[in-house]
Amino acid sequence: MTMTSELAAGFADKVVSAQATFRAVMDAMARPGTVQQPDAKLRHAPLPLMPAAAAIALTLFDHDTPIWLDAPLKATPAVTSWLRFHTAAPLTDATADAAFALVSSVDQMPVLDQFALGSNDYPDRSTTLVLQLSSLEAGDAFELQGPGINGRASLHAPLPAELIAQRAALQPLFPRGLDLILVSGDALVAIPRTTQIMPKGAV
Repeated sequence: MTMTSELAAGFADKVVSAQATFRAVMDAMARPGTVQQPDAKLRHAPLPLMPAAAAIALTLFDHDTPIWLDAPLKATPAVTSWLRFHTAAPLTDATADAAFALVSSVDQMPVLDQFALGSNDYPDRSTTLVLQLSSLEAGDAFELQGPGINGRASLHAPLPAELIAQRAALQPLFPRGLDLILVSGDALVAIPRTTQIMPKGAV
């Protein structure tokens, strides 16, 4: 068992760092496709949890937000113990019960419609997916369109084509759907359900 003394530290300044991370997430949601970097200075989160994903967890997770972890994260005791200690969020094995999902390997994640999509009356009762990627500056080129975007925004990220297709299939269900937060290192980008994402050059 991991002892409390062995756990990696959380925020050095909980209030300031949580506020900075919350602002970064809100700015990212308001301006889809823009890269945000919360000044959380979180350098000791247990691998394979990235600093930005860890900062989001410390800011948004609590005892009322069940979280789902993909296999690499769930199989790492340092990660599960750190999340339990610092957030008190319960872990769930059921994707449909998760308020948040942390995904470290997007190539192996469940299909999107297995997560909670909310309802027409309560669209907020959906899963927010936090997807860890190797980069937010390299990879396939995508174009984003929707509220908060002037015309179209560009995004380069290693997102699987199947994931993009699954997300497009959910668009007609609006206001139901899924909000995505992409993270890489210290940086994050949001793609809310109101945003269309398509390969660059697609009609």
